[in-house]
Amino acid sequence: MKIGELAKATGLTTKTIRFYEQQSLLKEPLRTSSGYRIYTAEDVERLEFIRQAKRISLSLEEIRDILDLSEQSQAPCVHVLALLERKLEQVDAIIQGLQEFRGELSKSKEESQERLDRLPEESRICGIIEKGIHTKGEVALRAISATPGRRYRPTLSPSWAAAQPAG
Repeated sequence: MKIGELAKATGLTTKTIRFYEQQSLLKEPLRTSSGYRIYTAEDVERLEFIRQAKRISLSLEEIRDILDLSEQSQAPCVHVLALLERKLEQVDAIIQGLQEFRGELSKSKEESQERLDRLPEESRICGIIEKGIHTKGEVALRAISATPGRRYRPTLSPSWAAAQPAG
């Protein structure tokens, strides 16, 4: 099958398939005399494996390592269990960091609400931020965002901001 057919069969884009080839997750396909890539049912299975591995948050490097172990006739499942254990530890650390951050935000919100009436009117944008919020949350967020393979950038949606009282 050609790359468009493979994309349709796997639900991936042709760009993603080419990227996986570049990352050595998918073997270099055979080509027709006119240069078209030709794929097999084995490629469909491999791409489905990659999709499943990504669903459990494995990185492309981790997936490549698993595929390499398999190609070397080694059973990669013990390696996968170790990866899953490490992912669980990372999730636990993230949850703990978020719980600490939530506590700090809650405390800062209460303190800011109390200070709101005492803030001078000469604030350029928002006196709560300009006068400083006392939280360790930034440290917690840096620790969370430092988790390998993940970026954490909390944002507030415009609908949340619109629902807040003016001021």
